[in-house]
Amino acid sequence: MMLNAVDLAFGYPGRRVGSGATFSVAAGEVFCLLGPNGCGKTTLFKTVLGLLPALGGRLDLDGTPVSSLSRRHFAQRVAYVPQATAAHFPFSVFDVALMGRVSRIGTFDRPSASDRAIVHETLIRLGIVHLGDHPYTEISGGERQMTLVARALVQRPAMIVMDEPTASLDFGNQARILSQILALKGEGIAVVLSTHEPGHAFACASTVALMSAGTIVASGTPDAVLTPEALSRLYGVDVAVARLAGIEQQVCVPVLRRPILEPRGDAGSTRPWDSAHP
Repeated sequence: MMLNAVDLAFGYPGRRVGSGATFSVAAGEVFCLLGPNGCGKTTLFKTVLGLLPALGGRLDLDGTPVSSLSRRHFAQRVAYVPQATAAHFPFSVFDVALMGRVSRIGTFDRPSASDRAIVHETLIRLGIVHLGDHPYTEISGGERQMTLVARALVQRPAMIVMDEPTASLDFGNQARILSQILALKGEGIAVVLSTHEPGHAFACASTVALMSAGTIVASGTPDAVLTPEALSRLYGVDVAVARLAGIEQQVCVPVLRRPILEPRGDAGSTRPWDSAHP
């Protein structure tokens, strides 16, 4: 399984958000995208998923243009974990996860015992089986996020696209999601995710890309890309990168030497990648 993006332009009708995105993700690889709020990460992901048409360039899945694939066929190969959103319908957690089997079930068929067993096993895997009968509208934001991850896993996809999957999770559940990403990597599943935590990229990514104002400004291995200088330019704050004794992965922390009074990054009027960092 291989996803290839070449010189991809993305955005909305009449408004281009980004361009020149070139990257590839193969089976068993984790591609991690980092960048400030508003830089275009979610829009790029929606384009990769075929929810928005590409405005230019090429996007292929196993050599076939994504735009030519039926939604059913695409859903059998690629699953999506969006950012947690407000819930409106009181489906049970089990039934929300079961919706991930839709692309595997005939139009007029009902979920089989096998489909339900897959959901049950997945809820156990994520540690939320006790929530199975709970209404989706009455669980926490973090629990909803875990349910969306379960819905994606039960699709049995070759690739999962995750838009900030740990954003609303507590410390323990963040670690559980990262461990699941590592497990998926080991099972030969490709993962594309975005995050605001460089440390998460160190923990699980094969390749890291940094995005600023709709442009991928750096790409490579975590050790090569996630340097203090690069992260400081990207986010407009001083950053330290260190390796803790006794563990292999590196960690990133902001260095708070003074109050941060002015917004930096894509929310400001200056692109930090093109300007000198103070």
